[in-house]
Amino acid sequence: MAKENSDGTGRILDKDAKGWIGYRPEIKILDCTIRDGGLMNDHNFDDRFVKSVYKACVDAGIDYMELGYKASKKIFSPTKMGKWKFCDEEEIRKIVGENDNPLKLTAMADAERTDYHIDILNKTDSVLDMIRVATYIHQIPTAIDIIKDATDKGYETTVNLMAISTVQEKELDAALQLLATTPVGTIYLVDSFGSLYHEEIQALTRKYRDFAEPYGINIGIHAHNNQQLAYANTVVALIEGANMLDGTIDGLGRGAGNCPLELLLGFLHNPKFHLRPIIKCLQETIRPIKEKLKWGYELPYMITGQLNLHPRSAMKFLDQEDSSDYLSFYDSILQEE
Repeated sequence: MAKENSDGTGRILDKDAKGWIGYRPEIKILDCTIRDGGLMNDHNFDDRFVKSVYKACVDAGIDYMELGYKASKKIFSPTKMGKWKFCDEEEIRKIVGENDNPLKLTAMADAERTDYHIDILNKTDSVLDMIRVATYIHQIPTAIDIIKDATDKGYETTVNLMAISTVQEKELDAALQLLATTPVGTIYLVDSFGSLYHEEIQALTRKYRDFAEPYGINIGIHAHNNQQLAYANTVVALIEGANMLDGTIDGLGRGAGNCPLELLLGFLHNPKFHLRPIIKCLQETIRPIKEKLKWGYELPYMITGQLNLHPRSAMKFLDQEDSSDYLSFYDSILQEE
């Protein structure tokens, strides 16, 4: 049986014994409940709601909490969108004060939808710790500029390359090569449509690592639950070496939602994570709004996931007064293909 070096106590550790019983200390958990969940209500969470999620993340030992977007007010109207679409510094501080605890805070900047030179302050003037850059394949040059700008301002950075299930392999390789030569800290594998399966996640995580690891860049995973695979796919990516794992409380997120944070914490063995605060927040804060926002697995989301389509058509269908005629939705989607 394979052996490893002593752990410093004089004992010899069996390699297989560490795998599922031990933990990988470099794994970081990022909660994106407010940011991804805000896609279901135009980012109109009140302060009480956001404070509850913030407190749960602090008490649970979560590594990062994503508060929302740094979106352009020239493109998105502040009178139509909630304040977490913009994450102005004064609004963040109403929730977190000086954030005098280990939880790091982050916001997302969509390529071509953010006035990043102005709206992203220098790190010395902000309680944010990280800027997450979201980009489609054709926006890579802009994304790289945002990464460099945020890095120069003193932030940690990640890049979320979206809708990769629609990207040709040659284009994906070229994009990963370009991103790997930037100062970004983590490149995220993003299953935007919830269409990817175990084998694809496994192969893509390995591909991302091949490009990123020579440059000292981490890999992250952000999964959607259209086919009820977000949690399973996150675990697959973790096993293949992804160290940044996204989740949301009760899976709250756009459409079918995300990897449930409570499932992820239950899987990990790191004693710094605590499940009880997340369950408390789920019960007292998240579930009471579920009837109104109606996120989570539904048959129309499964259909768009299996067909590798954006879930917007399923969201529109489910927003109708009569959203029970699944067969007509299925037929209409097939006709559009």
